[in-house]
Amino acid sequence: MSDERPLPEVAWFGALCDDDYEQLGVADPAMRSSWDHCRSIATAADRNGFDAILMPSGYALGIDAVAFTSAVAPMLERIRPLVAVRVGEVWVPQLARQLATLDQVLGGRLLVNIISSDLPGETLESEPRYRRTLETMLALKQLLAGQPLDVHGEFVDLTLDPPRICAERATAPPLYFGGLSEAAKETAARAADVYLMWPDTVVGVGEVVADLRRRAAAHGRTMRYGLRIHVVVRETEAEAREAAAHLIEAVDEATGTAIRNRSLDAASAGVARQAELRDGADGDGFVEDHLWTGIGRARSGAGAAIVGDPHQVRAKLDAYRAVGIDAFILSGYPHERECDRFARLVLDDHPHAPLPS
Repeated sequence: MSDERPLPEVAWFGALCDDDYEQLGVADPAMRSSWDHCRSIATAADRNGFDAILMPSGYALGIDAVAFTSAVAPMLERIRPLVAVRVGEVWVPQLARQLATLDQVLGGRLLVNIISSDLPGETLESEPRYRRTLETMLALKQLLAGQPLDVHGEFVDLTLDPPRICAERATAPPLYFGGLSEAAKETAARAADVYLMWPDTVVGVGEVVADLRRRAAAHGRTMRYGLRIHVVVRETEAEAREAAAHLIEAVDEATGTAIRNRSLDAASAGVARQAELRDGADGDGFVEDHLWTGIGRARSGAGAAIVGDPHQVRAKLDAYRAVGIDAFILSGYPHERECDRFARLVLDDHPHAPLPS
């Protein structure tokens, strides 16, 4: 690459939220979120040289991200866990203490993904929910950087010193955060270190990056930009397309709708954009070259995949890189097998961020 930007961060997906299948919509008890299954995915990503691994969080589905990461941490030699936490589930001072402890266990390798969703049993309008998220993010950054708090907001009203494990720190772990609503974008511009996007066309991703750069600059800040997307890579394009079709051939419309509606985020602006992409795709589900929306028929959230041979997949990643993406969070079904395949076909021959020593 000709620019002087740092090499991109390439991460895999931990599938903690019961999100692993041979074919989408066909439940396999052996692939349900569990200690044994998710540990195998995490250690595979570490073994294969990924820079990071996203540990997702959901109330109704799967196992707890923080508890799982704490347990698996001693088995991970170099990879950086990106641990998702849902704002409001743990009170801010205790969350800071919990995350600082986890970062110590990991030897300083913790990354944090902030999720601004409704709490179980709660429905909060978007604007106040993001106000709560912003107050939490700002307070969390202060505590994790070892700074005392004296804030009197709508949701966080605290005057206290950081706990000792935080007071010994000088910097907070990076906070990853995403969302397409106006409130989400403003929250990111004021408090996120990495702004995460779900799949979109290359032009669409570039437009969002440019928008967020302007918003962050208005607050005197800069951010990095990440893309959460699936991959279906095979030795040939024909084989990749065949594998993609196989992945969703058991999904009918009713099953797909039920799967998407299980998410607490099912009505978000980001989910609506994924539906728009599907509506604009061709008969095979492709909205542009090698960007396939069929995967979104059977899952909520990130609803498109890069599909192709190794050269085509690398070229697509480079195209996103050219419009501003600094980090990729990738996944494939089933996750452990596709982790190995992607590493062999793409990662071993694609420059990415050096792993921390």
